[in-house]
Order: sequence, then C-alpha cells, then structure tokens
Amino acid sequence: MTFPQKETPMGSSVETLEFQAETRQLLRLVIHSIYSNKDIFLRELISNASDALDKLRLESLTDSSLEVDSGDLHISLEVDADARTLTVRDNGIGMTRDELVEVIGTIAKSGTASLLEKIKESKDAATAESLIGQFGVGFYSAFMVADKVTLRTRRAGTESGTRWESDGEGTYDIQDVDGLPVGTSVTLHLKPADSEDGLADYLSPAKIRQIVKQYSDFIRWPIRMAAERTGTEGETTHDVDTLNSMKALWARPRSEVSQDEYNEFYQQISHDWLAPAETIHMRAEGTFEYEALLFIPSQAPFDLFSRETRRGVQLYVKRVFIMDDCEALMPDYLRFVKGVVDAHDLSLNVSREILQHDRQIRGVRRRLVKKVLGALKDMQAKDAERYAKVWAEFGRALKEGLIEDTDNTDALLELVSAASTHDPEKTTTLRQYVERMKDGQDTIYYLTGETRAMVENSPHMEAFTAKGYEVLILTDPVDEVWVERVPAFDGRRLQSIAKGQVDLDDSADGDEETDAEKARREEDFASLLPWLAATLSEQVKQVRLSSRLTTSAACIVGDADDVTPTLEKMYRAMGQQLPTVKRILELNPAHPLITALRTAHDADADDPALAEIAELVYGSALLAEGGDLPDPARFTRLLTDRLTRAL
Repeated sequence: MTFPQKETPMGSSVETLEFQAETRQLLRLVIHSIYSNKDIFLRELISNASDALDKLRLESLTDSSLEVDSGDLHISLEVDADARTLTVRDNGIGMTRDELVEVIGTIAKSGTASLLEKIKESKDAATAESLIGQFGVGFYSAFMVADKVTLRTRRAGTESGTRWESDGEGTYDIQDVDGLPVGTSVTLHLKPADSEDGLADYLSPAKIRQIVKQYSDFIRWPIRMAAERTGTEGETTHDVDTLNSMKALWARPRSEVSQDEYNEFYQQISHDWLAPAETIHMRAEGTFEYEALLFIPSQAPFDLFSRETRRGVQLYVKRVFIMDDCEALMPDYLRFVKGVVDAHDLSLNVSREILQHDRQIRGVRRRLVKKVLGALKDMQAKDAERYAKVWAEFGRALKEGLIEDTDNTDALLELVSAASTHDPEKTTTLRQYVERMKDGQDTIYYLTGETRAMVENSPHMEAFTAKGYEVLILTDPVDEVWVERVPAFDGRRLQSIAKGQVDLDDSADGDEETDAEKARREEDFASLLPWLAATLSEQVKQVRLSSRLTTSAACIVGDADDVTPTLEKMYRAMGQQLPTVKRILELNPAHPLITALRTAHDADADDPALAEIAELVYGSALLAEGGDLPDPARFTRLLTDRLTRAL
C-alpha cells in the first residue's frame, strides 16, 4: 500500500510505503527473535559499507566516465550522545532510489512467505539466523538496537540522493534529497541500554571499539571514529582514530609477509607465547574463492584431549569475522591447528548447521586437510628433528585420523612415527621400517601395551628378538584401535605378535626345525595339551605349543580377529560391555617347567597338584603381559604353597 505523499518544509515530497503482512512478521522475527547476539548489528552495517567501497573502487577502475574521488575510501562511525544516535557512514558507491528500494526492500519480494515458513520450521535460532542471512536482510538487525533507522544515500555518477526512514513497524518513508555526498550513511536512533534485553550502551566508544575489534578488525578499509582526549595540563584535543588494524595477512601475497608478522598473528589468535612450528598460507580461486592462513603449534595445549576442548579455525567472510572454532572446516584429529579461513561467497549469517551440510565447505575442508598433511610430510622430509617434536606433541591426535578419515589413510600412515626395537633412542616411520625389513619378510610386526618397558619385556618378543626381527612398540591408547582398522601399509600386512600364529623364518639363525622334529614334538605333548585345555576351560579356548617363546614358559595370545585385553578395558571404561573373549595359552616346549609338567602328567594324570600348577602357569602368563588375574588371592595362595613345598 502507498500512502499519500507528505510535503516537507523544503518542498520535497515523502512517500510512505507499507510492507506486506508476511514482511511485518519477518521484521518482528528479525528484531525480536532471530539474532542471539545483538552486537552483530554493527558487523552487518560495516560489512555493507565495506561492500559499497569495494564496488566504488571497482567501478572507478572500469568506468572512466565515473568522476569520483577514490583516494580516501573509508568508513566513519559517529556518535551523538545528546541525540542518542550512532551513524555508520561510507563514501562508497551509494544507491539510487530504485536500488535502495530493491536492496533494502529485499524482504518485500516474492518468496517472503516461503522464507517465513522455513524460519518457523527451524528448530534453533542459529538456523533461523542463517536463513535470514541468505535472504540478504541483515541490515534489519539494526532495529534490534534502534527505535528508528534513517538511511541517506547518493549513487556515484548521479546528482540527486535519497532518504529512507523506518521504525521497523510495517512502513517506511522514502524521499528524494539534494545535496548529499556520494556514499551511504545509516543513522540509528538507539534504544536505551537494557541488560535484560541484551542491549549494551552502544553510545560508549569503548563498546564500539570492542565490537569493531572482534568482528571487523581485518576489513580492508579504515574504520574511523572521533576521539576526545584530555592532555596532561587539562587541555582537550579532538582526534580521529582508526579502529581496525586492516592487517589481513591472509589476503596479502606470502612474499610480502615476514615470519615475524606470521608469528605475531598466530600468538594473537591462539594466545600461545611460542612461535608456531609451521605456517601454511594458501589461496584458492575458482567457483569458490577463499584464503586460508593456518598454523601448526609447537606444543600441545593442556586440554588437547579434553571433551570440552575448542576446535576448528576462525571463519571470516570477506574479512568480516563470523565465528570462532568453525568445526566444519577442520576434522577433530586436526583440532590443534589454528588459523583463519576467509571465504568470499558465504552469507554473513551462515550457521554451524548449514556449514556442516554445505557442499562447498566440505570441499574446502578436504583441501585444507590435504594441505596440513602435506606440510607435515614436507617437515618430516626436510627437518626430521623438528618433525619429531611436532609428532611427540600431536602424534596421538593425528593417529585418531586413521580411525575417522579413511580418505587420507595413506597420507596419515606416512606420518606415523613409533618406537621400535631397532633403536631404543629414536622413533621410526613405517617407511623406514619397510626399508629395513629382512629379505622375504612381508609383514610389519607390532605389539601394543601400556609402556615401552612392558612391551619390551613381554614374552611375545622373545623369538623376534632372538631372530632379529624389528617390532614396533605402540603404547598410545589410540594405537589399540587404529591398528585394527588399517590392514596394511605399502602392501605389507600389519600384524600383532600377540595375535594369531607366528611362523618366523628359522633359517636366519641356522637353526631350522625339520618337519619330522615338529611332528615328534607335537606327539610328545599330545596328551598334555587337551588336558590343560579342559582344566583351564573357564579361562582359555585352546592350548598349543608356541614358536614365539625362547625363555618364558608360556604366553597368552589371541586369534587374529580377537579384541585385545587393553581394548576390551577401554570399551568397558566407556560403559560398553563386551562378551568375555577367551584367548589361547601357548607353551614353550623347551622350557624346564613345561617339560616337567608333561612328564608328571604322563606319569599320573589324576594328580590334583597338576591342576594347581596349570593355574599357576596360566596366571604367570597373564601377569607377564600386564593382564589382571581373575582371582589374585587364590593365585597368591597357590604360589605360596608351591614355594613352601619347594623349600
């Protein structure tokens, strides 16, 4: 509806237009319900002003007939405490009357009803806020803090300007005005500060500075505000301060940025006093443009493995701050990476939920991950000492990627660094392990455990140590999981030496056992093995002779697909109850205890003392691998009795 024109004292006419019913509902949502953080009104207005400056700069370069002064493009913030107004002014491209109706009246277009329905269906304020942003009406967030908004604008290359004014209640006035400068000013007639409604004192210079620093510090154009200062002798001076740094390092060519500048910026966004271990500066052009400046820290934060740890990088849109900790841009296993991603083609009000499902954002995430992993690989190749320090800090988190990121398994396996029996002082990569493998060896051997000492002293290690086979020593809790998910590296199978059958090449030490000798040995123990399996049936599912023991009497192993005891403990600690997994007891046929037990059994299989010895053999094997005895008191009593008899 159009109301009758009103005459102003200067003789120009004012046209009053009425919003549609759906638009009035939408305005009420924008003003009262959608935005959870009222401070962002200033972010929205500054972003609009920055866009206007960008457009003027571009048109001045491409249209030689456009006579404008682009030598001092800037944004001004003006506070009038007496009138309770805050004005955001730019000397950018400006708008014609038709453009003003088109841009500011976006919500009056067809599709408003559809938008309104989507907002009503949304389950949270963040989603609703993102929908508002998609329809380009962030300007109306000004009504959250203002009773009335007055906009004055004049398009570059035109003589006449336009004045727009509304109280956000359903109508707006529009008027042609002469004598306006090129650009746009938005004057907010502010509501009183009210803590209950979340309204801060937006006339406070300190509050304005804080908002600009948080959201608009890297806007490419200067944001200026008058400042009144009192000198040492009481005199008052009036200055103009630039509130934003404009130092968007990510938007500058890498060749123009010093490492000191990178370090300073990293320390600013991470609150880490150390310099980063690696800086990654990248720019992507094409259908979805963005810049990224990422950092790999030198040391892990104390809460790296806390559930409450904040993760993700900062997200900007055209240098306007959108959110901290944007999880959609970085996977959980790279949560230690700090930095900024500045996208050119996103809405200012995009929500976390929308980002999670955005196809272009997923593409950005893939490229960022590959860039970070590539940087780590280059560090590993060029500076092994520095890489070793980074791996010591973040290797445990990186190995989580072998569980959750199947697309980058190969790249992550190349980064894995682990202790091994090759060198007690240094870790090794899987690639280095493969290069040292024995002729004919096609398996990468490993053993998991709680500590290196426990793994090195495990009975499972004996034959591998004796025959010179290298074994990886994996002691991180995550190792128990990822080795189960990764079947091979570079075509070599990964195998736990505590699971399945082990068939080492005996020819390496010139002590190869013949088939006849193996058959004779099996025959010697043909009676003992089934008896032990029956006696220990509550604890084990099988008893067999071992080829992995040289000095210990027995060890306990699992089938190839069995869950390890450590992993079983981890699941139960998380409240996941697993069925009890019986394992296999392996005996060393050359050990004096086992040969004596065989002899005693062959002489008198019904001797009740043999069952107690069987329990002691099993319990000792369980303790040797760091397991928990089912009945420690009984084991101790049996052991004490046997020792007493021996003395």
